[in-house]
Amino acid sequence: MENAEIDEINLKKGIFNICNSEEFIQSTISMFRWQAGNNPVYKEYLRLLNRPVESIREIHDISFLPIELFKQKIYAGKRPEELVFESSGTTSSIPSYHLVADSAIYKESFLKAFSLFYGSPDKYVILALLPSYLERSNSSLIYMMNELIKLSGHYESGFYLDNTKELVQKIEELNRSGKKYMLWGVTFALIELANQYDLNVGDNIVIETGGMKGRGPEMTRGELHEFLCRRFHTTAIHSEYGMTELLSQAYSKGSGVFYCPPWMKVLTRDLNDPFRITNTGKTGALNIIDLANIYSCPFIATQDLGTVHDDGSFEVLGRFDNSEIRGCNLMVSEELKTKSEK
Repeated sequence: MENAEIDEINLKKGIFNICNSEEFIQSTISMFRWQAGNNPVYKEYLRLLNRPVESIREIHDISFLPIELFKQKIYAGKRPEELVFESSGTTSSIPSYHLVADSAIYKESFLKAFSLFYGSPDKYVILALLPSYLERSNSSLIYMMNELIKLSGHYESGFYLDNTKELVQKIEELNRSGKKYMLWGVTFALIELANQYDLNVGDNIVIETGGMKGRGPEMTRGELHEFLCRRFHTTAIHSEYGMTELLSQAYSKGSGVFYCPPWMKVLTRDLNDPFRITNTGKTGALNIIDLANIYSCPFIATQDLGTVHDDGSFEVLGRFDNSEIRGCNLMVSEELKTKSEK
């Protein structure tokens, strides 16, 4: 067996067995080297940046691929993809898509992360104020929710976006029975539910997954959570941080502070120098390391703005658009896009 194949097998085995920061750093550098040799787009990106593989010795030295490039094929797999996830986007924009070579990696990632933060899915009735799997089977969030609903094992679990009246009845029944439940929802749907009904979820869990753009006046996360807490009669609103281009999720159990599973890490980059990682506590654009992305790209420069704290937790403060991307990052992105279209 060739060394490249051995490295790939070892990398896959090690993703979900990371126990400390030293193991994360070691796995990340190994993943970088494997990606540099096996991901054509990332390999070309490093060449255009003149970043020799052997010069990368620390996590802060790694070059992060602009998330805009996921509108083309980003793939390091040697076999046909098993899943293709696509962003919802707007009718006027080109959606991003994520080719998934091994669906088992995605399942292991979201199940281990969920268990880490909340325990086994069968502890909860899972109520999803989201489109059903039949409507959006190409959504990574809906795929995850469909699996969690099945694993919950409760007949009340399901998708309720198109039937909020039945959802409210289920919540009232669950309150009377004392069964634990989780209510997941995109932001605009939770706001609509809160405007229509005065619910008492008590110490059960409400998780907002984002999704407000173009759906009405924007709220800060603090304003949103304060409103939902008041209308749902609960003390905290949880949040899930994920995206089409990732195979891992971070979670917040309140106050908008997110924590990553051990195979994921968030850094901030300077807004004026996209290749400089900033210190913790400073606002910057978010760079994400997601080691579950072994067959796409684990190193993604997002368009989210935020702050990373000393303990590795982070907050999301907003977004910036393409017009605000500065310097070589934008030029390299455009050159890669041009090459991919030829």
